Amino acid sequence: MGRMTETVKVLLIINVIVYIGSQVLGNQAYQLFSLWFVENENFGFWQVITHMFMHDPNSIFHILFNMYALWAFGSPIEQVLGKNRFLFFYFSAGIGAAIIHSLVNYYHFQSGYSELLEAGMTPGAIQSLLETGQYNTAILNTVSQDMLREFFASYNTPAVGASGAIYGILVAFGMLFPNVELFLLFVPVPIKAKYFIPALIAIDLFSGFTGYSIFGGGIAHFAHVGGALFGFIMMWYWKKNQFNQNRWD
Repeated sequence: MGRMTETVKVLLIINVIVYIGSQVLGNQAYQLFSLWFVENENFGFWQVITHMFMHDPNSIFHILFNMYALWAFGSPIEQVLGKNRFLFFYFSAGIGAAIIHSLVNYYHFQSGYSELLEAGMTPGAIQSLLETGQYNTAILNTVSQDMLREFFASYNTPAVGASGAIYGILVAFGMLFPNVELFLLFVPVPIKAKYFIPALIAIDLFSGFTGYSIFGGGIAHFAHVGGALFGFIMMWYWKKNQFNQNRWD
C-alpha cells in the first residue's frame, strides 16, 4: 500500500458521492440504479454498470470495506497497468460479476418456477407470490420454505456494490504481487496474497453453493466469483502477452 493513484481517487470520490446521493433520494435511486433480475419490471440494461456505484443503505461498512480495498489494492494495480487499462479492467470485472450473478439468479429462478409448476401452482399464483410474497401454505407439503424464499429473493432482491470489481482487483494483486504479506483484522498472523486471495474466493464458492455464509446474509457470492473469474482471465491474457511493455496511459 502506498499513495492513492488518480483513477482510484476518482472512483472513490464517485462512489462516496453516489452513496450520499442515494441516501438522500432513498428507494427511488435504488430502484433505478441497482441490478435487478432480468425479468423484473425494474430491470434496466444500464444497471450492469450503475450497480457498481450503489452500496447497502443500511450499513456503512459495505462501502467502507469496498473503498478501503479499492485504495489498498487498486492503487498498486493502476501503477502497473496504467490508468486506461486499469479502468477497462475495473469495469470489465464489475460487468463480469453482474453477468455471472444474473446467470446464477436466472438458473435459481427457472428451477424454482419449474418446481412450483410441478407442485400444482398456476402461473397466476406464482406471479402473485412474486409480487406479494404471499402463498397458500398447503404448497409447503410439496416444496420447501427455503426454496420459496430463494425463489422470491432471486426475483425481488437487487444487487448493489463494487465488490465484483474489487474481487477482480484482488485477483490481479495476487497474480502481480503473490508474496506480499497481508495483515487481516481477524487473523493475527500475516498471510501471503497467493494464499489469502484464493482462500477468500473458495469461501465465496462454498457459500454460494451451500447457502451458508460466515460473513452474514445478503451477499452476492457468485458476483464475487464472477469478478474474480473475469479478473483472472484478463490478467492471465495480459501477462501472457507481456502487458508491462504496453501500458495504457
